[in-house]
Amino acid sequence: MASPTSILSLLLLAAAVSSAEVIRMYPREHLVRLDSDPECESWKFSVEVNAAGSWSAIPRPCVRFVQDYFNTGRYLSDSISVASYSENFALSVNVADADGMDAWVFDVDETLLSNLPYYKDNGFGFNWNRSEPYNETSFNEWVYKGLAPALPASLTLYKRVKKLGFKIFILTGRAEFQRAVTEQNLIDAGYSRWEKLILRGHQDEGKKATIYKSEKRDELVKQGYRIQGSSGDQWSDLMGFALAKRSFKLPNPMYYVS
Repeated sequence: MASPTSILSLLLLAAAVSSAEVIRMYPREHLVRLDSDPECESWKFSVEVNAAGSWSAIPRPCVRFVQDYFNTGRYLSDSISVASYSENFALSVNVADADGMDAWVFDVDETLLSNLPYYKDNGFGFNWNRSEPYNETSFNEWVYKGLAPALPASLTLYKRVKKLGFKIFILTGRAEFQRAVTEQNLIDAGYSRWEKLILRGHQDEGKKATIYKSEKRDELVKQGYRIQGSSGDQWSDLMGFALAKRSFKLPNPMYYVS
């Protein structure tokens, strides 16, 4: 007969094995760094889950935290994670090749294209010398350079979704007069063969992003498209009406668009 000590040892071993099968630890790069500010970690978490609501600038104490987030590889790692879940969902969809009406909607800025070079030169969304956290003039100057690189994980996802047979619609808050430079920037960054690039026209001026993007998705639905997936870095890219079956939020602690 086994001793109580032996029985206890077996129970502890079984518990450990059982836990190992259930618990999945985050990769090291997702863990809170010991030297990071827990308040800023909490602020970023609140931003990403939309608990923070509307906000206009990175809190001054968290500017360095955001810089570290982008400079240490955590941003790219989080983007890869979102792309991975997106691809898993895409693979689960039975794309109806016969009618070609299964669609995926992508945002542009901080989704397909990264403006990180611009924000690195401009305080990561926080201007230390002005009360305005965002300078539209300087950002538009950056846009017209057409130098925004692809977000690597998004480019990979885009190509795989395209290969699976989804019709791709690119829905951006950029204005219609920026069409040519946006198209060329996307092509130069490696994107191609999208179904339609949708930008804000005169009739869309002044609309909140949530309304504008919902209306454009609704137009696609009325044309018979089934919006299976949607990818964006802002909740306003993903909320409202005429929603995708699954929406995927990319990280962006630099700015908020309502």
